[in-house]
Amino acid sequence: MKNAQEIRQLTPEEFDVSMELSQYAFQYKVKPEELEERRTKFKAERFWGVFQENELLAKLTLLPLNLYIQEEAVPMGGIAGVATWPENRREGLVGRLLTHMLAHMKEQGQVLSCLHPFLIPFYRKFGWEVYTDYKKYTIEVPNLPARSELRGTVKRNVKDIALLDSIYHSFAPRYNGTLVRDIEWWEQMVLGDESHTAVCYSDSGVAEGYILYQIKNQQFLIDEFVYLNESARQALWTYVGNHDSMVKQVVVDHVPADDLLPFLLRDPRCKQETLPYFMARIVDVPSFLPYYRFNPVSSEMRQLRFSIKDEYAPWNEGEWDLSISPDGTARMERAATSGPGQDLLMIDIQAWTAMLLGYKRPLEMHAYGRLNGPQKAAGLLEQWIPASKTALLDFF
Repeated sequence: MKNAQEIRQLTPEEFDVSMELSQYAFQYKVKPEELEERRTKFKAERFWGVFQENELLAKLTLLPLNLYIQEEAVPMGGIAGVATWPENRREGLVGRLLTHMLAHMKEQGQVLSCLHPFLIPFYRKFGWEVYTDYKKYTIEVPNLPARSELRGTVKRNVKDIALLDSIYHSFAPRYNGTLVRDIEWWEQMVLGDESHTAVCYSDSGVAEGYILYQIKNQQFLIDEFVYLNESARQALWTYVGNHDSMVKQVVVDHVPADDLLPFLLRDPRCKQETLPYFMARIVDVPSFLPYYRFNPVSSEMRQLRFSIKDEYAPWNEGEWDLSISPDGTARMERAATSGPGQDLLMIDIQAWTAMLLGYKRPLEMHAYGRLNGPQKAAGLLEQWIPASKTALLDFF
């Protein structure tokens, strides 16, 4: 009989076996000098594994991050680097890890969790749901936006991270689900060795936008296009257009889904892709509410009752009374009574997350059977949940 498996954090001494599993699972090879650099940055407490007789069978990384929700920073557990040896796959190890992490995140006060799925249906099973899409444009040089007369300047290869960060943090809170970056994140996850930057300044010298880009194989590859106003957008596109003798195509990746660029082109028929991106889930339903604001309601507190299905976070499962005060603050409490006589809105944690983050609307969910119950109650929820846009420029 095999010894029982255990789930625990890795130790600093388990760096090598962790890297061995990552390189095998994700099919890459780290050079020896880079391996030693990674060893110095290894934060063992962020790595969790399933072990049997001290042998690592599966692992993941839990990143302590924050997301912007309604312009406020909300604690989030970022799941990354999920890997299993092939001989241990289909044994439920990742499911055990994810379930363990949900309880751990709840204890840590991380009321949200996000991840990039290798397979969306797999993570939906455990309660995560797609919460944001992004666009990708491929534009031939003759069809680039028309150049405009610059008001201000554009400077190339600005490496002032604090400056870039200030522009980003003026832009990111416009969306639900963008990452609250810090300087370390910029250094390790955003700015690559081959990346160029261009920053747009107003006439008065205020930085109002930037792009992160590379030029390869006659393509101008834009990884981030961030602007705070229309003048900055036009100035940055003029800068891109000035590379017309060097490139044949411009590829703009990870553009927020509400972007209107094609409409603004002389000919909108460029290649456009809209792709589902990251997934999210609310970890702790009542603890998420203090971070959230509904639309203001009438002078009396309003209430709706929900039955939430969440198999892998049982503390969320069951019937709840959602009470909203006139200023939009809310709380959720366990329903004191239950039964078939109550008018319930029935929903799973995936649809609940998608609605509150702004990815989908309550009446959409109701029309397609993801929010069940009285039409009138669904209509009230439609009025109460603010209309929001979601986006994420990062990857982890």
